[in-house]
Amino acid sequence: MTEPAAAGTLELVPAPDRPDLLAAPVVAALAALPEDVARSCGVAEIDPGLADTAAFCEAYSSPLHLSANCVVVTGARSGEQRFAGCVVLATTRADVNGVVRRRIDVRKASFAAMDVAVELTGMEYGGITPFGLPAGWPVLVDPAVVAAPAVVVGSGLRASKLVVPGSVLGLLPGAEPTEGLGR
Repeated sequence: MTEPAAAGTLELVPAPDRPDLLAAPVVAALAALPEDVARSCGVAEIDPGLADTAAFCEAYSSPLHLSANCVVVTGARSGEQRFAGCVVLATTRADVNGVVRRRIDVRKASFAAMDVAVELTGMEYGGITPFGLPAGWPVLVDPAVVAAPAVVVGSGLRASKLVVPGSVLGLLPGAEPTEGLGR
């Protein structure tokens, strides 16, 4: 595990060594990865009041362009509710009603309600991460995220952050590098 620029002033440890800093689905997702890949992911404790991206980046000197946000998007088709995780750099916004709507094949897509996203992911709002999203969900990842040497993402908890090679996000179950996702 290296300490890339994305980490700013965070003191990282290999994520598998600190399961107490990770939501249960994230622990399981890391355990499912090859050991060397999992150990390339670092975790650091943060002030949970600074978990939101802009506040986090300012407080921990982490560059905004190396922070990635994961949002849960939903829509319905023929009475079936469909979900996707979307990962974009913090300097962009997910194209929810273009790229995402077409990929999950719904008439209208929107951000999932906070309580629904928390319940379905088993993660805290503001800490949702692509690691450990429910099986069967597509995890749409902007190619700029995958190409980054390292990005900061949530840990499933507001009290910590993961710093991971962007390429690792492309290896997660359901991951789909998606051109045009981040705008």
